[in-house]
Amino acid sequence: MNVKAMRRNRRKQKISLITNIIFSLITLSALTGCIILLLQNYSLRNRSQEAMSRIEEFESIREEFKYSQADLDSYTQEAAAAGSTAGKEEVLGELKQRILGGESTVAVFRSLFPEDVVVYADGGYHFFPISDSLKKHNYVYDNFVKQDNGEVVYMDDTQEIHSAKGIDVSRHQGKIDWDRVGGNDISYAFIRAGYRGSSEGKLVEDEYFEDNIKGALDNDIAVGIYFYTQAVTEKEAEEEAEFVLDLIKDYDISYPVVLDLEETGSDTARTAEMTKEEYTKAAVAFCKTIQSAGYTPMIYGNLKTFMIMLDMEQIEEYDKWFAYYDTPVYFPYDFAIWQYSSKGSVGGVNGDVDLNVCMKDYLQ
Repeated sequence: MNVKAMRRNRRKQKISLITNIIFSLITLSALTGCIILLLQNYSLRNRSQEAMSRIEEFESIREEFKYSQADLDSYTQEAAAAGSTAGKEEVLGELKQRILGGESTVAVFRSLFPEDVVVYADGGYHFFPISDSLKKHNYVYDNFVKQDNGEVVYMDDTQEIHSAKGIDVSRHQGKIDWDRVGGNDISYAFIRAGYRGSSEGKLVEDEYFEDNIKGALDNDIAVGIYFYTQAVTEKEAEEEAEFVLDLIKDYDISYPVVLDLEETGSDTARTAEMTKEEYTKAAVAFCKTIQSAGYTPMIYGNLKTFMIMLDMEQIEEYDKWFAYYDTPVYFPYDFAIWQYSSKGSVGGVNGDVDLNVCMKDYLQ
């Protein structure tokens, strides 16, 4: 069997599974209704409320599938042609145990489709076949260890740590006591240099940039830089890079200079109508400008950033800083830094702060 045929078969199997999952969720919803009737001999008030909550949960899950009737008819026909009926009972049983056990729908999908990166975004599920052409990381997930204080380290089988602890800060953290931060084993800090406004597009320096970069360096904390982009063209991305380079020219920057690319969540943002190709061209333009100036460029983002907004093939050469607030980390491709929490606590910083674990030595 050739590769294309094998991929077509895998696709048919996946379509079959999707069909079974949809039917399973509907079946589970009906099952829950029956369970409610059985509860009449028990504490009806409390347990019925709990069951009704479960029904609402199932209904919300079903609504997340943005499939048309034509889609469902097509999937059903293909599933029947593939002879999927025999596996339906098994799928139903597994889904029942996992979903009723509290496992999220996206987590179930990810385990059922290990050859894809599954992303829930914009009201639907997206499946991206894992590319053979992109470099994968070689991390062992079990070697990411959450310590008693909630911090994550990466260690080998002998318990030796092979990672560095860091934070990233901006004006949102307010005034920071960097003397205290330096006593918390913080190896590096990413300082926000600034941002571009999402409506008018004005370049703005972070009001705490100078205080933060000086405070970190004065306490022997290595510094990286990030800039929140809203560039809509390559020219604007180069302008953002030049803006950052001008701000950092007098400082010792040993960690990467990062393009922070995230969706705004606003339909009125100047980037709202950008395509993947436009996002990618702007990101590459920023990174090339930073690289030409002698710094290490990096791109920060989450699953949506890397799988939906950017073309991974075109940004392959640049280091990646991945934001994902669950364990184990879910991303097959190479990344150097994992931002694993936005609710960290570090002495010297008021309120929440992002926590990062870095597996690459930028100081050598």
